[in-house]
Amino acid sequence: MPTLDDILEHVGEFDRFQKQTFFVLCLLSASFTPVYVGVVFFGFIPEHRCSSPGVAELSQRCGWSLEEQLNHTVPEWDGHGASFSSRCRRYEVDWNTTGISCTDPLGSLVGSGSAVPLGPCRDGWVYDSPGSSIVTEFDLVCEDSWKLDVFQSSVNAGFFIGSLNIGYIADRFGRKFCLLTTILANVVCGILLVFVPTYLWIVIIRFLQGLVSKGCWTAGYILVTEVVGPQYRRTVGILYQAAFSVGLLVFDAIAYAIPHWRWLQLTVTLPTCFLLLYYWCLPESPRWLISQGKNDKAMKIVKDMAKKNQKKIPSHFEDIKFEEEDCGKQNPSLMDLFRTPQIRKNTLILMYNWFTSSVMYQGLIMHMGMAADNMYLDFLYSALVEFPAAFIIIITIDRVGRRYPWAMSNLVAGAACLATALIPEDVHWLKVITACIGRMGITMAFEMVCFVNTELYPTYIRNLGVMVCSSLCDIGGVVVPFIVYRLAEIWHDLPLIVFTVFGLIAGGLVLLLPETKGRVLPETVEDVENFHRQSAPKAKKIYLYVQGSEVARG
Repeated sequence: MPTLDDILEHVGEFDRFQKQTFFVLCLLSASFTPVYVGVVFFGFIPEHRCSSPGVAELSQRCGWSLEEQLNHTVPEWDGHGASFSSRCRRYEVDWNTTGISCTDPLGSLVGSGSAVPLGPCRDGWVYDSPGSSIVTEFDLVCEDSWKLDVFQSSVNAGFFIGSLNIGYIADRFGRKFCLLTTILANVVCGILLVFVPTYLWIVIIRFLQGLVSKGCWTAGYILVTEVVGPQYRRTVGILYQAAFSVGLLVFDAIAYAIPHWRWLQLTVTLPTCFLLLYYWCLPESPRWLISQGKNDKAMKIVKDMAKKNQKKIPSHFEDIKFEEEDCGKQNPSLMDLFRTPQIRKNTLILMYNWFTSSVMYQGLIMHMGMAADNMYLDFLYSALVEFPAAFIIIITIDRVGRRYPWAMSNLVAGAACLATALIPEDVHWLKVITACIGRMGITMAFEMVCFVNTELYPTYIRNLGVMVCSSLCDIGGVVVPFIVYRLAEIWHDLPLIVFTVFGLIAGGLVLLLPETKGRVLPETVEDVENFHRQSAPKAKKIYLYVQGSEVARG
């Protein structure tokens, strides 16, 4: 009874047909970058101070330099403008008063030695930035700074809700239909973001964009792994995620060239319109077609695959029908993820690691954007380290295993965050290096939890396990802006201390999981509970029965 994988051995497991599909889907993966980490540039927080009427005219009359103007007119100015008062409070004086001294303006206004009253920024803010962001456009600073957290949390809330629904659409109506509809919705949302005039509508549309964009990326991941042979599946999945890293580099370059957030949003959205051409250049997943009993359509795609790969389908594979091995139907429930000791332990550890990976990955990107001397260069450095992370995973997972590289990547990420927090600000280059090491570590951890999750559950609850555990990733994305931006107001590097604790705990917990290297995917709960055994049951397969004469398997 030959399987689809047996047919792929003859028509090509990763030849021209699969490489073309892989390439065009990598464009989709790269285009997800502005949605996932766009807050770094869309929500950039430049140095700012209260706008005070009359200050500019007084400075011009007195011939002050900018530094002299700030020292005389901004509260608690220390040369960096880092305090709350220097950014969010102003002197309650009338700078338009005649006869103000140029050497001691405050003394001439309130009297020498008298305390100068402070008040809120009633006339807006002055931003030291040549470009614009949603922060500068809507004044999301000081008392309204929490609105930037909501801006980023809204898209992650959309990820959380949308991934459940989009997964159903992909399983019910097909991978290709799911891709096309979510791409179209993502394009519409991206263009609307350019033109909506209010903060509230921006948050609503960001939420809607989150509803479709992550599910779109996931559908592409599923499709690219379903059209290749089994020995290429994991590598292709890792490289599909690496395409996201390429998107980081492209996004950084575009943001550097276009420092105005609305024009940047339009520039990164319009090219995604071309992804609608997938209707003509992408196949439907033959595995999904087979699972739906659409054998003729599946066989047509297999024949197209063979033709493009310049291979011939053996005659005994010409006519096939689908039948699923009867292993007894089981209806999965949420309680099945906690019912037995080993599965319960796997579930809790995986949930924590999904949460931690998301918090640390997004958090390090946000924090680097806040701390950067040169935001674009530091973003570039941290993006580049994602490529060796993918390479290390590829060369270690089948040689060393999953558990130790995964645990080590979490521990390295946590230790690097601690080192970054403790290094003095005047050694910025060293802080960037350690932060990049942390970024590489958490990138490895993030990529590994994606595929190890599937290896720790029996067949009938595998999809449910991945869906429930990975949902913690989106919950982490909802809370991380509040961790980064609110804690940074107390101490700039306090978020890194939190990340350190998260990473070290995650690394220790991973060591409690069983090693899955060389193991066949578990079929039953008993297989998972007895994972220490050397042998494992044969994995469940989808069979393609040959119509006509019996042919022995090769």
